[in-house]
Amino acid sequence: MTGASGFVGGRLAELAREAGHEVIGLGRRRLDQPGYLSVDLGRTPADELPALPWRPDAVIHCAARATPYAKRADYDRDNVVATQTVLDWCAALGSPRLVHVSSSSVLYRDGDQLDLTEETPLPATFANDYARTKADSERIVRTYGGSWVIARPRAVFGPGDTVLFPRIIAAAKAGRVPRLTGRATPAVGDLVYVDNLATYLLQLADRPDLGGVYHLTNAEPVEIQALLLEVIERLGLQAPTREVSLTTAMRAATVLERTWRVLRLPGEPPITPYGVGVLSWSKTFVPDKMLRDLGAPPISVAEGVESFVAWQKEHL
Repeated sequence: MTGASGFVGGRLAELAREAGHEVIGLGRRRLDQPGYLSVDLGRTPADELPALPWRPDAVIHCAARATPYAKRADYDRDNVVATQTVLDWCAALGSPRLVHVSSSSVLYRDGDQLDLTEETPLPATFANDYARTKADSERIVRTYGGSWVIARPRAVFGPGDTVLFPRIIAAAKAGRVPRLTGRATPAVGDLVYVDNLATYLLQLADRPDLGGVYHLTNAEPVEIQALLLEVIERLGLQAPTREVSLTTAMRAATVLERTWRVLRLPGEPPITPYGVGVLSWSKTFVPDKMLRDLGAPPISVAEGVESFVAWQKEHL
């Protein structure tokens, strides 16, 4: 599996080995672990990848540039070029089953989106470069000559999370998290706990009869701001009291992101339009295909939050 040094890929590799699978993980970072190869798929042609000791039955492609803000060229290299490299590599390995981990963000547009399905068409323009390049990677996967399936997880969280909750927690520590106002009703959204996602990905790898696209969630939409405020409170951090309208927050985030790009400032802007949208707009998914073919998620959102909070307290 690729992306084995990341949040999802690392947990997936761990659970796969616990389930008795023989696993070789690839990742950009250098790690001294058995069964792990340090490879930058965006910079290494398929014919220069390390030789494997055996031919895999399945390849799960988790590697991606998943941060909410980066250079456009980085997204293109790590999400598009790397996916083509994986396809070329798979062809040389005898075309094993390919599970491509994409993102539900390929469907996002400004505003609420309820009951999205696997048949919902992609938008004419994408929410950001991450979504654009994940959509491009899906188009590449559809050209694969072997058995393939595309997984679109929604808002992955859990111990080891580096994207969703940690940025909110860091902002809460700095007193930069406001209560967003301007909605008649609270924004709701789906999430997926990382162990549930890993369980589903392993099933997809083992089921060549399943194909197309699968939206992977906890099938349990929650009020996004209420959940984040609960996590902040349970971690003993100061709850936000300042109120900012959605319109004001979006304008400020847009200005900051453009400033960062024009001036080529280091790091990430304090807020991005995508981040404001995550907190402010409802995004829900119809889970019927997932539930029918893969079963109900074994771990609830509440149980997942409990595990994340316990893990986070150890790392505060």
